[in-house]
Amino acid sequence: MSAAVISPDLFEAARLGDAQAIASLLETAQPNIRRYARATCRSSADAEDATQEALWILFRHVGTIRSWLAFSAWLFSVVRRECLRLARKAGLAPAIEDAEAEALLLSRPEADLRLDVAAAFEALPSHYRDVALMRDVKEMTIDEIAVALGATRQTVKARLHRARALMREYLTR
Repeated sequence: MSAAVISPDLFEAARLGDAQAIASLLETAQPNIRRYARATCRSSADAEDATQEALWILFRHVGTIRSWLAFSAWLFSVVRRECLRLARKAGLAPAIEDAEAEALLLSRPEADLRLDVAAAFEALPSHYRDVALMRDVKEMTIDEIAVALGATRQTVKARLHRARALMREYLTR
């Protein structure tokens, strides 16, 4: 059985909100997602749960994916995160402690770490990426970010927290 290929045109139509293209994208991506989940998750039940969650996330966030070239990496990182989340929930994968994560990151060569951080930013959904870049790169305050985005302080803080958690997970896997 060969992997289904998603065309750039199908992806772009789905990204722009075409309902039929979104349905076709979900149908085309499902076998690849399921195959990857079965290889990544610890149990077949977790693989099915991760597949369904990844499809749901894809449906909700396809419009935030910036390019067709980033699509596969984004989608498989969603599946990987879901498998890890399910394993942690079942107590099968311990959470990495802050000190352990910091030591792991600091042991990498600086050039590799820079590339990994850039890739972690790129892997974030746009609404998280924007907040993280404004806060951690441009060093804007929470209030400044809220004004720039037209969002509440609570929304900015929640997005920043989630962005940092996703980046930490990306960098420590």
